[in-house]
Amino acid sequence: MPVAIITGASKGLGRALAEALAARGWDLVLDARTAGVLQEAADGVRTYGTRVTALPGDVTDAGHRAELVAAAWRLGGLDLLVSNASALGAEPLVHLEALPAEGLRRALEVNVVAALGLVQEALPLLRASGAGTVITVSSDAAAEAYETWGGYGASKAALDHLAAVLGAEEPGLRVWAVDPGDMATDLYAAAVPDDGDPRPAPVSVVPGFLRLLDERPASGRYAAPALLEGQR
Repeated sequence: MPVAIITGASKGLGRALAEALAARGWDLVLDARTAGVLQEAADGVRTYGTRVTALPGDVTDAGHRAELVAAAWRLGGLDLLVSNASALGAEPLVHLEALPAEGLRRALEVNVVAALGLVQEALPLLRASGAGTVITVSSDAAAEAYETWGGYGASKAALDHLAAVLGAEEPGLRVWAVDPGDMATDLYAAAVPDDGDPRPAPVSVVPGFLRLLDERPASGRYAAPALLEGQR
């Protein structure tokens, strides 16, 4: 069975991706910071009959990243790495003049440095897979100038660039930066708590990610809504 690591997998897009992959027979290593919520998610994913290892921890911890990759190795290897864990830098979001330097450092550490560290740890297994794939979850804030989204957007833009370079350096892998579009997630609620406009559930964009896995296009940046349009 193929094996995937998904960070930030206790809820939102991470959990939706985990359930979709488990339904397809994937074995999974799931990460999140809150042990109880992660365990609840893992128990739900196990109902699909696949093997699931849940490891609570912080992706900025090098030891935790090594544990995630070791867990994948015990399941048989690693075919897919999804870097979904994210930090905003400030909750709620603020203008750049008020963005704490420590908040920006945290966003860069989680969204960029930790994501690269996990890729570095996982590369031997991904290269050995024969179908090794890296997905970094991006945002339209990485490409557009939205007020208050500067710190988060800058971190996601940096992650997009790392993904692009990794795709050039690792031609044997597929490396996709994927913008899922607007979603109703706890992250968005923390970012803009006063915004009550309805947004799609994370599960609604999962078919776009699955299309990438099915069709395996060239490494690059993709938008899940556009991928969904292509299926209609």
